[in-house]
Amino acid sequence: MMAKILAVLKVYPKDVDTDLDGVIVELKSALPTKYELVRSEKVYVAFGLHVLRLYLLMPEDVEGGTEEVEDIIKNLSGVEGVETELVTRTDIR
Repeated sequence: MMAKILAVLKVYPKDVDTDLDGVIVELKSALPTKYELVRSEKVYVAFGLHVLRLYLLMPEDVEGGTEEVEDIIKNLSGVEGVETELVTRTDIR
């Protein structure tokens, strides 16, 4: 069986009033089945602003790496941008 890739992405909201839980719900319904959201956490930045840190499992043979999932996240309501923090190969199945 093929290994998977664990990608850790940081999601920036449009403003401090963005419903981050709503972003997660919207993401879960927008993600193709080849991606699995295994964990999410809110990270305090400053001045009341939180960002989302998402942990996603994906097949290692996905063309373009995290580009497709980043585009999906960028198109969610309330999302200003997304940044890849870490990509690593894992034996999690």
